[in-house]
Amino acid sequence: MKIPAFGRSRQKKPKSSERKSKFQIQPLSRWHPGIRQLLGWIVTVGSVLLCLLLLPTRLPGMELLGIGPNWLLIWVVAWSVKRPVFSGALAGIVLGLLQDSMTSPNPTHALSLGIVGILTGLLQKQRFIEEDFISIAVIVFGMAVLAETIFGLQLTLIGNERKITDIWTYYQRVALASAILSSLWAPVLYYPLNRWWQRMKLLEQLAKGVRS
Repeated sequence: MKIPAFGRSRQKKPKSSERKSKFQIQPLSRWHPGIRQLLGWIVTVGSVLLCLLLLPTRLPGMELLGIGPNWLLIWVVAWSVKRPVFSGALAGIVLGLLQDSMTSPNPTHALSLGIVGILTGLLQKQRFIEEDFISIAVIVFGMAVLAETIFGLQLTLIGNERKITDIWTYYQRVALASAILSSLWAPVLYYPLNRWWQRMKLLEQLAKGVRS
């Protein structure tokens, strides 16, 4: 003897599977190229805005001697490591101007981040680095020290009221703390962005191959 409730539940199962299939998201490869490109720009711009919001944030493990990771510098390195020198320089200048808008335009961060973008692009062009977390961490460490040194030089040339020795004593500690934290946190930002940009580049190449 059959129980009616069991019969009803068996009949409802294929309906639920049909409903789930209707709400499945199609792979990115099937998206329209224009929408896919727009999504890529949204993710890129969104990551920049996230870095800007993280700059003044001091969470546990993200502070050393009152200094936090230089998220914008990490972003510039992640962007420039596989792109031409001009693209890295442009990204560094734009992000530096954005940081100036949050802090002070004088001295500017556009100069230091622009140089970071140029040097990172040159390193990749000359094949001096490999694409792993250790190499990225080492690059970020060196670039953080360089960026803080350039910023300190600007303060010296401006003729700040403070003594030059005091400026350099302070920025030695800032450069070391920023370099250590930025290199430790670099993979957290580099890994997802790099995978996303690689995937979008591959889809773009496949789309061009289909058209040709």
